[in-house]
Amino acid sequence: MHPLTLLLLLPIFGAILILATPGQATKLIRQMAIGASTLTLLVSISLIGLFDHHITSLQLYHVVPWNPRLGTSFSLGIDGLSLPLILLSTLLSLIAILASSSIQERVKSYYLFMLMLQSAMLGVFMAQDWSLFYLFWEFTLIPLFFLIDRWGGPKRQTASLNFVLYTMGGSVFMLLSILVLFDASSNHSFSILSIRTAANSLPVDTQILIFLGFLIGFGVKMPIFPMHGWLPLAHVQAPSPVSILLSGVLLKMGSYGLIRAAVTLPQAVIALQDILAGLALFSLVYGGLLAWKQTDLKRMIAYSSVSHMGVVLLGIAALNEAGLNGAIMQMVAHGLVAGALFLLIGLLYERTHTREITHYSSLVQVMPKFAFFTTVAFLAAVAMPGTASFIAELHAIIGGFERWGWWISLISLGVLISAAYAIRTVTRLFTGPVRAEMQTIPDLRPTEMVSASILTFLVIYLGFFPAGLLDLMSATVSNMSSIFYAAFQFKINAGL
Repeated sequence: MHPLTLLLLLPIFGAILILATPGQATKLIRQMAIGASTLTLLVSISLIGLFDHHITSLQLYHVVPWNPRLGTSFSLGIDGLSLPLILLSTLLSLIAILASSSIQERVKSYYLFMLMLQSAMLGVFMAQDWSLFYLFWEFTLIPLFFLIDRWGGPKRQTASLNFVLYTMGGSVFMLLSILVLFDASSNHSFSILSIRTAANSLPVDTQILIFLGFLIGFGVKMPIFPMHGWLPLAHVQAPSPVSILLSGVLLKMGSYGLIRAAVTLPQAVIALQDILAGLALFSLVYGGLLAWKQTDLKRMIAYSSVSHMGVVLLGIAALNEAGLNGAIMQMVAHGLVAGALFLLIGLLYERTHTREITHYSSLVQVMPKFAFFTTVAFLAAVAMPGTASFIAELHAIIGGFERWGWWISLISLGVLISAAYAIRTVTRLFTGPVRAEMQTIPDLRPTEMVSASILTFLVIYLGFFPAGLLDLMSATVSNMSSIFYAAFQFKINAGL
């Protein structure tokens, strides 16, 4: 079996085994889910050995025609953009399943939906056909709706409905853009390469309208201001393991799709470059201010994601090698950091049944292990040197400076705001007198220690040794930047 097909089907096989298992065997069901997710992670890691980072074209390309008359195909492939996100998805899926031990009701359905979600996310990052991409994109809504609606908080129905309506509303614009490009294709194919060729033949004004459709569709999922309304409610009401995937992977699907759209429509993204940069800087500051105002820990982390994804959008808008490296690196770094924060805050909530920051103090005396990992995660969230986030933001700033000069210094406002709420949170959680009701809280258990240690190690390792990840995506990023450079030259020569 082709390795990418195997990667896609392993979670489905696990889901089928769980479906055939009696619902009362909760321990066995959990072990099956962990086993399927672990195997998926191992297969994704094996792709590194099959991947040649010197090659700019797609690798492990696998295509099976579905309906030649409609131009659809089951087409999978990876490059230096998709492989890091595949690795991130499989790792965080395993972490989320390991962190789901508190789920005691409808256990069978829960793990079934988690594995379905994992397969759909992987399909988004591997699809090389826009129809297949859209199919996987929409399929993620089904398990997420039920995961939030059945296992979420008191307002879970509102949160799940908001999430679905926001995403489906944005997807309508994305679908319209895909169909227009399909109609422009001479061979009427949904292949990403065929669509890209067809897009170059369209007038610039038409390309801009098509790209705006993609921007709305992907911007909802990233999320970009003002399309972020679903995010805080969904994060607060979702079970913490689901929040790990929402923030760690689902937001990256939006930025991944936006990069693919930008490469497909380079003239359009060049025309909108300054607008995208303005949205990025506004989202960065606005998200930070909203996070600073929050007293609910999950809501604070959710709004901080708006700010951090602003860095991703800024890197994309720069359209140069440094900026794109920063965007992809930030996608990975934020996935690890947000995953760690939602994991730790979720574990704290399970023990105390409160997320209000004012209810805590001096947890370092009661939970020293928890205090260590949480402090590191918050330091990484503010891009402290020695963390992956610092490398990502440094590249994004360099890319932005190459394009806009000293205007990029506005990013410092977002950094200062992030530092303010991170320091405030760490101070509130870990200093002051120990509250009587918090004196008996158990520290992290061994399995929880393993999950937190893996994420923390990767955040620090990529901060000190980022070359491996940068090499993995170097050829793809260089190829994308050359596409944008050629589009710039065309614009100059055409006098546009």
